[in-house]
This record gives sequence, structure tokens and C-alpha cells, in this order.
Amino acid sequence: MSFETISVIGLGYIGLPTAAMFASCKKNVIGVDVCQKAVETINAGKIHIVEPELDIVVSAAVTEGYLKAVLTPEPADAFLIAVPTPFKPYNDGDVPEPDLSYIESAIKAISPVLKKGDLVILESTSPVGTTEQMAEWLAIQRPDLSFPQQVGESADVNLAHCPERVLPGKVICELVQNDRVIGGMSARCSERSVELYKTFVEGECVITNARTAEMAKLTENSSRDVQIAFANELSIICDELDINVWELIALANRHPRVNILQPGPGVGGHCIAVDPWFIVSKTPEEAKIIHTARLVNDSKPEWVINKVKLAITDFLQANPDKTARDITIACYGLAFKPDIDDLRESPAMGITQKIADMHVGRTVAIEPNIQEIPKKLTSVELVDVELALVEADIQVMLVDHKEFKCINIKEIKFIVDTKGVWK
Repeated sequence: MSFETISVIGLGYIGLPTAAMFASCKKNVIGVDVCQKAVETINAGKIHIVEPELDIVVSAAVTEGYLKAVLTPEPADAFLIAVPTPFKPYNDGDVPEPDLSYIESAIKAISPVLKKGDLVILESTSPVGTTEQMAEWLAIQRPDLSFPQQVGESADVNLAHCPERVLPGKVICELVQNDRVIGGMSARCSERSVELYKTFVEGECVITNARTAEMAKLTENSSRDVQIAFANELSIICDELDINVWELIALANRHPRVNILQPGPGVGGHCIAVDPWFIVSKTPEEAKIIHTARLVNDSKPEWVINKVKLAITDFLQANPDKTARDITIACYGLAFKPDIDDLRESPAMGITQKIADMHVGRTVAIEPNIQEIPKKLTSVELVDVELALVEADIQVMLVDHKEFKCINIKEIKFIVDTKGVWK
């Protein structure tokens, strides 16, 4: 095996589990992150994110000396880039464009320690052409080395794109079992990437080119986004027609070739709410359905806010001695999906903040997977379920965490349920 030392750049929800899996296979792993606290936490054998089983793997890897975290890259045989790809600043109504500055910074950081024979893999979800752009950045930084766009198979440094495709909450299992799409910039690049991932991946490593690998990840998440948009649009239609959308979907799904997803308050996370825009920004005239699905899902939070406003009105009509200032609204869930602590692009977070902004009374949030309220949430108090059930006048279900599914709602009169938990 030609990879004895592996460096993972970015120790977040994907980078840290990936680093831990290589380390669990007795590879020397150097994790790199710009956050001092994250580095210190990992070096203490602990984790700074919530992910089942990850704490056990990291603790063992650090204790046995196979995993360490640093702030500055060190020499290695393979470098995996797992940094964010957010949007550039944009105005409402504009098509968001990807910000590749984190990838560029990572490339500049590893360039000084690159050597002949190294492999660089981009795992960050990226617009089509990013791996090629990464290769150009590397060529500028290290003119003494050759790269695939220059000399093909005989390049000093190999490059590939291998998108992560794991489900938060099941990352450890899926890193091992899921198939991987390997998009090398040459056949040799793909070959060596497969060799690396087969250190722990039991799923099939399917080889393609870099552009197709980039598009594969965007396509997977855009497909999900379109399907969720259908469910969300259906929920709005059903509300207008006084039909229980969850009963309707359950009935429709009895058809052997129908599988409608469940509606919700919007779409969040670092993938499904983001990746479709990478396609739209590249091909705005062609990506009509993908663009429309994004607009449908991005508009759903405002629909939820309007339902909360109607609930406030109903409460005041039922309690004429009360004013809006007397009303406490409880928002159940802040994460972007059930049973995790990941708040990235979470519609529940946005909805909770908008409720706090428009409501003159008290707004509380219940999120069992975090210890303190995020700084970006202002005028919102973090409370437990018991307190919310006693003190809140309006209950707003945003994330169907397991802790919420056993709540007895017989005594609750004013509910906005976006997840069908209390249907």
C-alpha cells in the first residue's frame, strides 16, 4: 500500500469521520482544521460534533496514536479536501453562486508540503469543473511539480473528485458500506483513489471522470430536492382544500410505483438546500425544474410563518382577555433533520427567528441535541419539552426528533404541525 500517511483538510461532519475511519485501519492520519478549539478537542480524544459512534472511533484512534489534529498541513501521501462550499453573498431573487474560497485556501495551505507521488482528492461538494480548477491552482502554487492537465498519466501529483454521500446520524456505517463515485483526472488518478478508499470502504468504488463525479453528487441531491418540493407543494394544496396531506400521501404510496416523500417546513442541510443551485448557476436557462423546486422549498418557511400568524389570531379570538404579548410560542426543533445537532441551512432555525422577530410575546425553542441557543438566534430561549408544554400557548412542530413523537397532545389546542407528528 502506497498510502501510509493521510491528511484530511477540514474536520467537520465529513472530514472528522473520514479521518477517524482511516485511523481505525491503522493509518497515520493528520487532520487539519482552522479552528483551534476543534483541534484541541480532537487531540483530547473527544469530538466537537454529534454523530453516533464517532466518539468511540476518535477516542481509540487518538489513544492509539493514529490520529492527530493540527492547524497547519504537514507532509502526507494523500490529501483529502473536506471543506465547506457555501454561497457568495447574494440578494433575494438572485441565483446563488458557489464560493470556492475555502477550497482555494485549502489548496494554498497544502501546496508547500506536496511532493512527487502524492494524491489529492476533493470531497467537498462542488460545481462542475472545480477539480480542474483545483488542479490549475496547484500548478500555479507548485510549478516544480507536474499535474494531470499537463502530462496526463505521468503526472507527479494525482488528482480526483470523490463526493461524500452519507446520511448524518449514520455516517460511520455509510462511509464503510456505501458505494463511492471516483472521478479521477486520469485513469491513474482514479486507480490510486480506489486504492486509498479501499482501506475501509466495503461498497463498490465506481470509476468515472472528475466532471461526471461532480455532477453525480449534485444530481443526487437535486433529485431529492425536486421530490421534496412536490411533497411541500402538495401540503400547501391540501391545506387549501382541507385535506390531511399525510393521510393522502400514505394512500397514494399504496400504488406500487408511487413513492411520495413527506412534506416539511422547508429543506435544510449542507447538501440538498445548496447543491441544486450549483447546477442552476452553471446552466440557468436549462435547469428549469431544478430551479422551480428550489423556489418552492425556499418559500415553504414563509408559508409556515403565515400559519403561525393564523394560530395567534385563533388564540386571541378564543381568549379575548389576552393580548399577543401574553402568548408564548414554542418551536420544536432547530436542526435541519431529526435526531442530529446539525443546524446548517436549517429552515427550522430561520422560522424560529422569524417568529421571534414578528411576535411581541415570548418565543422558546426545544432542541434536545444542543446545549445552548445558537448566537444567531436572538430573543429566543432554549427550554425543555416539559416546560414548553406547560407554558406555551402555541406549539409549532418543525423537526420530528424522537423525543417529540411521544408527546401527548390531547390537551393542546393550538398547533402548527409541519411534520405530521401530531396529525
